Amino acid sequence: MEQTINQRTLIFLLGSIGLITLPHALHVPIPIISFFFALLTWRAIGIWRPAYLPNQLLVFLLLLSGIGLLVIMHQGVFGRDAGTAVFVTALGLKLLEIKTQRDLYLITYLAFIVAASQFLYVQNILMAAYTLLVCISLLGTLLCINSSGLGNWQSLKVAANFLAQALPLTIILFIFFPRLEAPRWSFLQEDNVAISGLSDTLEPGAISQLGLSGERVFRAKFSGAIPPNEQRYWRGPVFSYTDGKKWQQTKNTYFKGYLDKVNFFGDAYQYKILMEPQNKNWVFALDMPAAFEWPLYANGNHQLLTSEPSNKRAEYTLSSYVNYNTGYITKTEFSDNLQLPKSPEQRVTDLVKQLGGFDEPPETFIKHLFLHFRQNKFYYTLMPPLMTENPIEMFLFDTRAGFCGHYATAFVYLMRVAGIPARVVSGYQGGEYNEAGGFIEVRQANAHAWAEVWLSGKGWVRYDPTTAVAPERVEQDVNIEQQIASNAVSFAPVQLDKQTISLLKQVRNLWSSADYSWQRWIINYDRQNQASFLSKLGISGFKKMFHWLLGLLAVVILVLAIMLLRKQKTVLDEAQIYYLQASAKLAKLGLVRADNEGANDFLVRVTEQQPLVALAFAHITRLYISVRYAKDPSETLLEQLQRAVSGFHPQVK
Repeated sequence: MEQTINQRTLIFLLGSIGLITLPHALHVPIPIISFFFALLTWRAIGIWRPAYLPNQLLVFLLLLSGIGLLVIMHQGVFGRDAGTAVFVTALGLKLLEIKTQRDLYLITYLAFIVAASQFLYVQNILMAAYTLLVCISLLGTLLCINSSGLGNWQSLKVAANFLAQALPLTIILFIFFPRLEAPRWSFLQEDNVAISGLSDTLEPGAISQLGLSGERVFRAKFSGAIPPNEQRYWRGPVFSYTDGKKWQQTKNTYFKGYLDKVNFFGDAYQYKILMEPQNKNWVFALDMPAAFEWPLYANGNHQLLTSEPSNKRAEYTLSSYVNYNTGYITKTEFSDNLQLPKSPEQRVTDLVKQLGGFDEPPETFIKHLFLHFRQNKFYYTLMPPLMTENPIEMFLFDTRAGFCGHYATAFVYLMRVAGIPARVVSGYQGGEYNEAGGFIEVRQANAHAWAEVWLSGKGWVRYDPTTAVAPERVEQDVNIEQQIASNAVSFAPVQLDKQTISLLKQVRNLWSSADYSWQRWIINYDRQNQASFLSKLGISGFKKMFHWLLGLLAVVILVLAIMLLRKQKTVLDEAQIYYLQASAKLAKLGLVRADNEGANDFLVRVTEQQPLVALAFAHITRLYISVRYAKDPSETLLEQLQRAVSGFHPQVK
């Protein structure tokens, strides 16, 4: 084995494999990833201590141990996580069986698969750059296996040169090759349970918990005018049923056949929304969505949903109006949105009566209720007091401090006590404008809840009771960093000044803009986006796309061939220079050495045609061969060759 595999190559290979598998520590279960790195370390020790390597029996026991770990950590054999764990375990076990170069090839190819599996989890720019670097390392390993004369750094340089030559072909294939949609086999899909966001139920404090999260939800890029912040209500689930604590969607959400048609007026906003992966099939459109295409559809509460898997990024083209009339209300809607868990307390009835809820028109009652919130020391806070029993009554009469969810649910409850149909709408409000990318970025901290009241002749009308006590929450964008810092318990060792914070924010916006472009044009470059992009270039139809693909590939291959096959200027060493000087002196005698004629062959011809100079030229030839082809030539031989050539003066006899 020592004669078959170079030690330096083996070290290079193990280092590359360690780098390739390292990111999987975030995805593969800890026992399996620990098992792999233990095997990797064991094999690395065996480079210098071959006696420490396991025998066949021990390798077999390790194989059984690996299989046992896979069975314990995963139920079944299908799926992303199970498949990745199998490849990582197999790679670690194969390291202990390295005996020939064939084993090195097999391990290297298996490592390429493990490297590619990173994109099943993370598809951002950083992971792409990291995977590119480790692929260069793997290619360098293959070069070391096939050429013992190349050093590690030289192998990496050659590997990077290979990838640079392949880059134009890769770009052409990426743009023009027909996009194939992956089959959606249900038993291969993974549930992304780690994704947080709005829930399908609304409880006191649920949205306030999201207020401390900077996690991105979606990005919206408008093709024209951008709505002001106070009109950026991104519609989510609508809650009509309550048990007094928890609010849920009505079971009649999907019966749309009896609903009135929404009338839109004013100017429409055209935009594209790029949704981040989530565990719900909700799409948060600007309220109110008017035009959208498959796979989107709207339920009976005008909430958009998608029929495609929601655990991956997806982009949709939408059109919305901020001015609309939803029309009449059905009997089912009327009943659902007047539901109360029990008879209201007397103090609730008295408050409604005091504010004119039983006598005045709904608009007047709403105006008085907003004034009541504003004038009676109600506070907006992200960390409200705990309200476990009768949360609405406690909020209205005791604590008077809460987040948007408290104001929206209390408002809707009072509307229903007054006999006015009302419901709670959750979603997101606002969003930060990214000047670098020209899009709106909405994060979990923008989570919001508001109310809708049905008014005769106007349909469902949005009212946001939060604006009664904190109008800046809607009129201005949420300063998420400040919101998190002011409400979360933290002990930051370093206090940053405003200039540094502003600079960091600009850097974050630039990075977010680059990530947005990466997600739109690289990750989400599907069949639809490909057709749209190529149509702008005047390329439509499979036949024309295929012709462009072949033509561009032929051009690039031709250019690369010319660059690679063109005659390079030969770089001569000192021994060659001296030998060519001696050959040039013989050329004056009519003895011209051919380009394909070896040194010994030329000496034979010189001996036959000019025997008087053959002895001196034979000495030069022997010195030249010794310097050029000896294993460790000394500087003395090169000096002797230089003196011999300098004293070589052949004459015609």
